[in-house]
Amino acid sequence: MKSITTDNGPEFSAHKFVSEKINAPVFFADPYASWQKGAIENANKLIRQYIPKGADFDDFSDVFIKSVQYKLNRRPRDKLNFLPPSLVFFNAL
Repeated sequence: MKSITTDNGPEFSAHKFVSEKINAPVFFADPYASWQKGAIENANKLIRQYIPKGADFDDFSDVFIKSVQYKLNRRPRDKLNFLPPSLVFFNAL
């Protein structure tokens, strides 16, 4: 992995720790600049197959959200030579 580009959400508050662990820089995209973070936008598109845009996450059970997470993390990706993200991530550790 050469770098990570993410949005400015609080879920990346530990970006320095992550950057050190994976030995790659973390970059933050500009607000409303979706073209700067294609992988994130692609992930959002995949999530929208299960949870429609504008939906309230409180309307979904934790079990359902975890099942979506499980499915997406094990879905093969072209950019990863058709390997699932979970396998690539844990092999990198």
